[in-house]
Amino acid sequence: MKHARPSIAITTGDPGGIGPEVAVKALADPALRGRARCLVLGPAGEFEAAARAAGIPTFWTVLPAAGRALPGEGVTVLDDPVAAAPAAANAESGAASFRWVERAISMAMAAPADALHVDAIVTGPISKEAWALAGHGDFPGHTELLAERTGAAQHGMMFVGPRLRVILATAHVPLMQVAGCLTVERVAQTVELGAAACRRLGIARPRIAVCGLNPHAGENGLLGDEDRRVIAPAIARAVAAGIDAGGPYPADAVFSAAVAGRYDLVVAMYHDQGLIPAKVLDRDRTVNVTVGLPIIRTSPDHGTAFDIAGRNRAEDGSMKAAIDLAIRMTGAA
Repeated sequence: MKHARPSIAITTGDPGGIGPEVAVKALADPALRGRARCLVLGPAGEFEAAARAAGIPTFWTVLPAAGRALPGEGVTVLDDPVAAAPAAANAESGAASFRWVERAISMAMAAPADALHVDAIVTGPISKEAWALAGHGDFPGHTELLAERTGAAQHGMMFVGPRLRVILATAHVPLMQVAGCLTVERVAQTVELGAAACRRLGIARPRIAVCGLNPHAGENGLLGDEDRRVIAPAIARAVAAGIDAGGPYPADAVFSAAVAGRYDLVVAMYHDQGLIPAKVLDRDRTVNVTVGLPIIRTSPDHGTAFDIAGRNRAEDGSMKAAIDLAIRMTGAA
């Protein structure tokens, strides 16, 4: 079945979190949902409850996830009910959210002629603790599951906002282990993945700034040798491959330079080094993009927010941005 618009699978994330709420609020925008055929994977009950709380009239159809009826145009919720969805990490919710991501991946990997093929996936926030409780602790998050299921040998987490783009050399790694995870190969591959992703976003020759690991980028070895021993050779390799990359730069200065327009992408060495400036600047408009995959995947940059779940207090800006970017990455307007 051919569709005139790109098809997007949207997982609602942990059913006890704010995922169903931000999904229904984002898709309530007719201009956004009108640009794609949207298949929402999750429990219709939580999706509908969030809509009622926000005063949003029905704009979607519901089909059983295990049924044989094929979705049409517009927004379709492929209903996979959960018995209960408490606003806390639990095994049942973890198993359900994991199942929905796996199905979205299989839909994206399906042949284009398949009626349930999608051109991109957008993933709602999951609880890593809930995944572990459900027996999926081998996957610290979406990124690792996506890479394993799609067979991506090289992949990375990139965050795209209106004022800042950041890619991480290490992602879900305890801070005490970061230095041991950094190698010349890993940093160089991250620069290369970031450059390729920027080109896909329409930046023909991206200017890339690479952060140092240590304060002041190591002060020439006085504050740690990883910057000159690992990061500098990785940058040299990227430059030799024709990439406009520089550094290692002190992380406390480089982000303001990027926001001022001197760089198109910052390569951060660890999770919080890159995510703190991104979320401070554009929390509700930043999008998580998994780069290096054979499929398109975006996600809002926030978590489950169990503390406000079910209260109609969640902002949908990041989810709207994630859906918008997924559509644009398919080549659609």
